Amino acid sequence: MTQAQMVKFPFGTEQRPAYLARPDGDGPFPGVLVIHEIFGLNDNIKDIAERFANEGYVALAIDLFGERNRAICIFNVLRSQLFSPLENGNIRELKSALTYLGEQPGVDGARVGAIGYCMGGGLAIAWACTDNRLQAIAPYYGANPRPLEAVKRSCPVVGSYPGKDFTTEAGHKLDVELTKNNIVHDIKIYPNAMHSFFNDTIKSYNAEAAQDSWGRVLTFFGEHLA
Repeated sequence: MTQAQMVKFPFGTEQRPAYLARPDGDGPFPGVLVIHEIFGLNDNIKDIAERFANEGYVALAIDLFGERNRAICIFNVLRSQLFSPLENGNIRELKSALTYLGEQPGVDGARVGAIGYCMGGGLAIAWACTDNRLQAIAPYYGANPRPLEAVKRSCPVVGSYPGKDFTTEAGHKLDVELTKNNIVHDIKIYPNAMHSFFNDTIKSYNAEAAQDSWGRVLTFFGEHLA
């Protein structure tokens, strides 16, 4: 059994929305921050948070678009990836969300990680270069930070990329750079998968790639968080 609800966490002078899912019991549990793709915090992302809770994690799915203009939010994300990929408002919000997650009852703040999809995957990689609280990240089809050399400061990475996508090359380059810098990682390209292959609510869903990548994430997080 799990418990799940919408919550608010402090970010500067704001109270930002998120979806918190947790297992029954007192813990201590590891924590995972879930970062959505361009579709925002929808039922698919909430389901992923609940799946983590079923595996014994307290999961916080952030809503970077919540109570804001979605088009402007997307523009700001794209602009920040070009001009300030390692330090921007989105990453600062993620850091505040992680602080909130680590302060939740039963959460072991020393065992926290993040998973992100597309936009969220790119944010997860960039964020891991600037925040040593993260112990593992799982980017899905995300863009790499600029400069790519910044990943030498990253925590362990388990990344999943489609073989038929604009992010395929990013996955290959990330694999090379992490190997070069002796960062523990597991990067896999799924040849027959397309963008957003993990999202089971849209046509590009690929059950084989989704199931395999989920198993890899759980194994990797089990080694580095649980």
